[in-house]
Amino acid sequence: MEVIHETSAQARVMPGEQIVIENAGELKEVLINLIDQGAREITVDMGKVKAIDSAGLGKLLLGNKLLRERNGKLIIENITSEYIHKMFRLIHLEKMVEIR
Repeated sequence: MEVIHETSAQARVMPGEQIVIENAGELKEVLINLIDQGAREITVDMGKVKAIDSAGLGKLLLGNKLLRERNGKLIIENITSEYIHKMFRLIHLEKMVEIR
């Protein structure tokens, strides 16, 4: 997982091909660490992600909740997998998280 600090308050996270139970804890740690370091806008670039499960979705929602509590926001962008598009639409994720 690659992390780019764009500014002190903005960061970009680029997960690998999967965000699943086996590695979702890493995403959680990265998001919490960025928030603790002062990030208030975190963009998750889904360009490489081909699969996500409920554990991965839970970590995205946790990051969104923690950021909102601090007047921040989570942005999801660059979704290239039709599977992920369908899953996000199915759970109406766009109502909770900004998707670009």
